[in-house]
Amino acid sequence: MNSEEYSSFFIINSSLNKMNNMDLTCGHFVNPFTDIGFKIIFGQPASKELLITLLNELLAGEHRIENLIFLDKENHSDSMADAGIIYDLYCLTDTGEYIIVEMQNRFHSSFLDCTLFYMCRAIGRQVENLREKRRKERELQTGKLETEEDFLLSEPMQENYGSRYKLSTVYGIFLMNFREPGLEEKFRTDTVIADRESGKVVNPHFRQIFLQFPYFTKELKDCETLYDKLIYTLKNMQHWNRMPDALKEQVFSRLEELAAVANLSLEDRIAYDKALDRYRVSRIVEEDAREAGWKKGLAEGQAKEKVAIARNLKSLGLSTAQIAQATGLTEEEVESTVNN
Repeated sequence: MNSEEYSSFFIINSSLNKMNNMDLTCGHFVNPFTDIGFKIIFGQPASKELLITLLNELLAGEHRIENLIFLDKENHSDSMADAGIIYDLYCLTDTGEYIIVEMQNRFHSSFLDCTLFYMCRAIGRQVENLREKRRKERELQTGKLETEEDFLLSEPMQENYGSRYKLSTVYGIFLMNFREPGLEEKFRTDTVIADRESGKVVNPHFRQIFLQFPYFTKELKDCETLYDKLIYTLKNMQHWNRMPDALKEQVFSRLEELAAVANLSLEDRIAYDKALDRYRVSRIVEEDAREAGWKKGLAEGQAKEKVAIARNLKSLGLSTAQIAQATGLTEEEVESTVNN
């Protein structure tokens, strides 16, 4: 085995060892943190009641959803710069609110900017596609499909120019399998547009909810509400072979049915297996980055310690050669260090 082959073998073997040491096992249920797993669980027509339950628990005390429809998740913008925005889930409720749900597995430096962009596009589309917006809302309220002619006949004339800018509330719900440095170190962060000094909400139509799953540390025995149980399940279900006995609510029976890997269609199973491979690779890359950062930090810490020792020894009157011997620095490094 030549040096190049040995190097490749070492890298592959190291990655396999990391994968074995990390908890990346595939259980009975799909992993909701993969890019398709969450959509399999919550993004199908058959998942609607389950999604409504999750959203109502997230918005408890603020809003209650009785019904919703799934909208086209792709933003068909006329601008090439905006083309290709695809939401994980994009819904319209029976009372006219728009809800974006995004599951993000990995940290990236512009994540918070990305969430703002998603929200602004959803808000902008309300004005750009005003007629389509009103027709969708009416269909959801009446339960009837309308032709373009029916809609135009029933659509009242707008009273004034400003009415076209009357917005429905847009909720952005972002489930994150990482810690975001731009947010506080806690599980849930709710943001609104508010006065900086008084905290009074200026516009209620812009709502963001960030859920950082690494900060959710409750055990099942500590989960007393349905909300906590749902979050606990989403965080841990990828490792289970069956639902715990403590999860007796009907919603978990439905979740068990929808999320079972064995129940996936052939097409979904192929897509899920590919997504799971991407998820595992991303976790290994993150582990490598953490390890590299730790080693760099350790080396920097050791270097700083040597500098501090060198300066202390110099203050005690030791020669440059004696300090170099004691610290492992070269005499040039000692001279440079103690003179700066």
